[in-house]
Amino acid sequence: MSPKIESMSDADLLGVLVGNCHAVHLLKDASGSLSQLLHEPAPVAYAQPWILLKLKAAAELVRRSLFETMQHRDSLASPTAARTYLQVALAKRDHEVFMVLFLDVQNRVIAAEEMFRGTLTQTSVYPREVVKRVLELNAAAVIFAHNHPSGGTEPSRADEALTRTLREALALIDCRVLDHVIVGGNSVTSMAERGLL
Repeated sequence: MSPKIESMSDADLLGVLVGNCHAVHLLKDASGSLSQLLHEPAPVAYAQPWILLKLKAAAELVRRSLFETMQHRDSLASPTAARTYLQVALAKRDHEVFMVLFLDVQNRVIAAEEMFRGTLTQTSVYPREVVKRVLELNAAAVIFAHNHPSGGTEPSRADEALTRTLREALALIDCRVLDHVIVGGNSVTSMAERGLL
């Protein structure tokens, strides 16, 4: 009788995907961190295309499952799902990406879209485009997110100013800004939790 998936160790679960021998080496090179394996490129020694493909497929399945959860639940009632989704979606990017989760009146996700792409250190965000998309989707609220490829998640003054500008623009059309999440590697910072909204 095979063991229950829930009770399997990280190494055993990874072994199901890529084989036990590869799993041991991958976990060793990633210092035992599954999230590092899913959010960062596999170590060079084990970067065979089929292993990378399976790890990417696993991460994509997680992302899709979280998105489906957010479509059926209040994002404020389950903020962990939204943050985990954003971390999976943004953590491994080598350039800045500004993403918006568009929510309905019950705070369920209507759409999750990468609206702007930038460089290693900055992204230009245009409030007019965000307002236009909110109106097109008839969104009642939004959650903003962007990544810091450097790995830090401390909100900058520019992040705070941008959030204020977007919040003021969206207030004119009765759309609430619920949070601005900053993703950096395996860390996530919520500006709402920090009292910066």
